[in-house]
Amino acid sequence: MSASRITGRLRRLNKTQKLSAAGVSAVAAAALSLSLVPGNAEAETEPQALSAAPVIFDSAASKQTKAIQDSLIEQHSTAEKLVKAADAAKAKKASAVKEKAEAKAKKAKLKKAKAKARKAAASRGDQSASRSSARTHAFGNNLDGWIKESLSIMKAKGIPGTYEGLHRNIIRESSGNPNAINDWDINAINGVPSIGLLQIIKPTFDYYHVSGTPHTQYDPVANITASANYAADKYGSIDNVNSAY
Repeated sequence: MSASRITGRLRRLNKTQKLSAAGVSAVAAAALSLSLVPGNAEAETEPQALSAAPVIFDSAASKQTKAIQDSLIEQHSTAEKLVKAADAAKAKKASAVKEKAEAKAKKAKLKKAKAKARKAAASRGDQSASRSSARTHAFGNNLDGWIKESLSIMKAKGIPGTYEGLHRNIIRESSGNPNAINDWDINAINGVPSIGLLQIIKPTFDYYHVSGTPHTQYDPVANITASANYAADKYGSIDNVNSAY
């Protein structure tokens, strides 16, 4: 690296580093001064004396000059290392700032996706809940009636399950709220939130939907029956489910 480039980069150093660089300049000046002083303390100052014979350096002066030159080289090397260290620290800081900005953007995107999923699910829930309430339920429009109606359909379709198994899982999954929506897990982020009494996602609901029930996750009887059908396929019966399924 040329001296002019090092000098330009040194302008970016802190006060301590600049003092070190200043020392380099001082040593250089000292080396230059010594190189012009002959070993004879009584050297001629007249022009004719200088032209009469070449300047001869004594061994002590030569050693001192070499020592100063070695010191100069070492300090130049130190100054260059300081410049590189400062550049590395600057690059590391810039990288940390970039990573922080990316993490913040990712968090904002995730929050936006959750809000969008929540809004869409809530909109579907309002429409479906309205239709569910409008239709007549054979055993009553409440949790007890929904379970009993679902059990009658399950019996006709050969889907295993008991009142206790359905009720226990419904309370754990939704606390008996047919409009319950999970708006925070990976399914919600992907736009397919778990919905209804037994928290079933739409692709699973569509696949295990039982004919004779409304085709909506928000209908309590349809939700229970499809979920029981899924549980029967995966676990043998909804009665065998004791946690998230």
